[in-house]
Amino acid sequence: MAFGFVSGGLLLLLCAVTCALLASENAQQSSRLPQVPIVVECRTLSLFISVDIPPGSEPRFEAVDATGAYPITESYGPQCGYAYSVQPLLGRAVLRASYFSCHTDNQNDEVFTFMFGVFIMDQSGKESFFNVSKTCSMPPFSPREVTCEENYMEVSVRPDLPCPTAGSIKEDFSAAYAVAQSSAVQTWQVILQQEGPRSSAVMSTEDAATLGYFITVTPGRLVFRTTFGQPYASVKMVNNVAVEVIQATVFFKRNWMVVMVDLVAACSLDEGSFDGYKLHWRTPAVMTPLVVGPSELRSEYIGMGVDSEVINEEDATDRGYSVTVNDEVVDSSIPYAAEGGIRKSFVMDNVYNEMYMVQLTYQQMFLDQHGVATKHNAVRQMATPPIPRPPYSVNQTTLEERVFQVYLGNIPFDVELVSVALNGQEISVLTAAQMGYSITRVSEENNTFAYILRVPFEDQFVVKQYISEGYFEYSLEIKWTLNIMPQMEAYYHYSSVSAFIIDALPPVFDSMCADNGISFMKDHHQYDYLWDIAIGSYTLTPQLASERGYILNNDSATFILDVPLFTIGYVYEDITLQQFYGTFELLTKNAQTLAIEQTSSKRCLFQTTELLVCSTDGVMTVVSDITKAVPSAVPARTTLLDRRCRPQETDEARVLFSFGLNTCGTRFQVDHQYVTYENEMIFHELYSTDTRPVITRDVAYRVTLRCIYPVRGIESLFVDRKFSAEMPGIGQIKDPVKVSPQMLKPMQPQKQSIMNPSFQSAVARKPADYSRVSQWTPPLDEYAQWSLGPNGGF
Repeated sequence: MAFGFVSGGLLLLLCAVTCALLASENAQQSSRLPQVPIVVECRTLSLFISVDIPPGSEPRFEAVDATGAYPITESYGPQCGYAYSVQPLLGRAVLRASYFSCHTDNQNDEVFTFMFGVFIMDQSGKESFFNVSKTCSMPPFSPREVTCEENYMEVSVRPDLPCPTAGSIKEDFSAAYAVAQSSAVQTWQVILQQEGPRSSAVMSTEDAATLGYFITVTPGRLVFRTTFGQPYASVKMVNNVAVEVIQATVFFKRNWMVVMVDLVAACSLDEGSFDGYKLHWRTPAVMTPLVVGPSELRSEYIGMGVDSEVINEEDATDRGYSVTVNDEVVDSSIPYAAEGGIRKSFVMDNVYNEMYMVQLTYQQMFLDQHGVATKHNAVRQMATPPIPRPPYSVNQTTLEERVFQVYLGNIPFDVELVSVALNGQEISVLTAAQMGYSITRVSEENNTFAYILRVPFEDQFVVKQYISEGYFEYSLEIKWTLNIMPQMEAYYHYSSVSAFIIDALPPVFDSMCADNGISFMKDHHQYDYLWDIAIGSYTLTPQLASERGYILNNDSATFILDVPLFTIGYVYEDITLQQFYGTFELLTKNAQTLAIEQTSSKRCLFQTTELLVCSTDGVMTVVSDITKAVPSAVPARTTLLDRRCRPQETDEARVLFSFGLNTCGTRFQVDHQYVTYENEMIFHELYSTDTRPVITRDVAYRVTLRCIYPVRGIESLFVDRKFSAEMPGIGQIKDPVKVSPQMLKPMQPQKQSIMNPSFQSAVARKPADYSRVSQWTPPLDEYAQWSLGPNGGF
């Protein structure tokens, strides 16, 4: 049998309602199916309905029975046992219906059938409608059930009357109602009791309903329901927990006796708390206000869950739920983001926020001294406050790299970086990667991430500003655009980084020509450590200066380098018997990158006396005074091994030869360290008689000319008919030797392996300069075999 609802002098005998609902039990859901996800489930405490809603929409619910449809409004819902809430951040609306709610078909307090109409308005303003129906079979209820919903308190009791069937109860309630209609004596009466100065009040159920107290009957239970904060309710402190208590006694006449039923509801008013890790809700370990008369209560069982469903202990432990009892207070806690709740992220004031909401379901079983059970149920919506998760940026720039590195941390797992703006120039992450910018996502603790952005100082978007001599400021303003997924809700973070760099200009050398070389000098400055001075590919050090014969004076105030003529590093040009040009070059390199920042060279004109130059491009140039050895020699008649090779220029005493190392009969020898090229200047002694000078062929003189190159510095040995060496060769002139004419015959070419394949793979470098060194000779075998090419060459 269904319930009776007493209000306005009308007792609805729900047997008629039950029959009507049963007749329509097979009614089908509307053909207009819902276009949004919907969940309808029979839970431990109530029927649970969850509807996903479009942004800005608020659905309407109607309870439907045989008598019509009844809108569930803010006022009608609590008095009929409906709890309705819209959660816009979660995008859903939730309706919970008590099993003893109005318009519910109740079959013997065991099978309950619900019917609802749901109206949803879409973003275009069009409203759609669909039906929801559900039948729930529930296990037997406890003799007393107390439920603390979000918007009402409900207590139902089973009157242990000596009647065989629920039908007799219905008949007795109907008879009592008939007497109330025909007599001035009110058959149904309510006593509202309250401690304190306000006395108890006796009133009819009609007057009680006017005050917000509603009484209904079911086939086997009496139900009392009211909202919080009503008149005659009181708030008590039970073990330092605020509890709202309402106590009523309902009595009615049954045949020749009056039946009285005590109805007490007590609910913890604790709103819950958040300690940064867990949500907590507190209630007294023993709800003493539920004790009626001399009875005592003891706790037998405590369970918890979410969304009107109590879960078993194992599942609760797996989710991290816990129930602890301290100082006669039960503390129910749920960890942040635990299963069963809903985590929502959103943007508020351009800050990422998240909150966690959970609908705690609490159940506790009490027994009195007679073993009669009271089940105390509570539903409490708990939520953390909005928890801001602002990102932070760290400037990880290292000046030595000359690259801005910015670390953007505390990025939640549901956020993606979509673009960066560099000094106002916005670039998507994909485009940034294509342009060569490095954007890396790395993991942090607590399920968060970080992004690392690298931008070189010399990037086109970086601003460079002159501060003072040697000081520059590089600055970069970064706007990070982040999206919450999947709703694509954007928020922004701004980073500003700058770096002060000593961008000193490379040092400027003063240079001066001298008779015997070139001098370089400069004053020391504060930022000289930023530069290295090099000669070719070699950094200038005191050791290098000593090995090459440079004169280096480098004190705290000045730098002076004297480079004697014919030391390594010179480039010789336009050589004649009278003069030639010598050029020496210093390179200023960045000490970190070794990049050449500046060159300082000096070209000077020198007088020619004697010299031997072995160039990097395979040319030997010699100027020699042959009369020092043989005063009577005629320079113009001097030749090389190939008699066709004669001087380019002569005077009374000197000759100038310039020839390729693969011409004029030049010989060569290869060992593990050096390649030596050798030719000879050959001339005859001139004898004079009284009548005329006579040249004899009996005796001749030769002067040996050598150019010695390290093997590792030669690109190839004329395989491609070109010569290239990293460094100039070492020149050597041997004193004249008198030889017989037959020793001057050309030597025949000899077959000999003269090449190691590894020589050919050496990397060629730009030809550097010329050098003549007559003081050092590599260890060569005087009796080594020499090879000549065709016509005395290769």
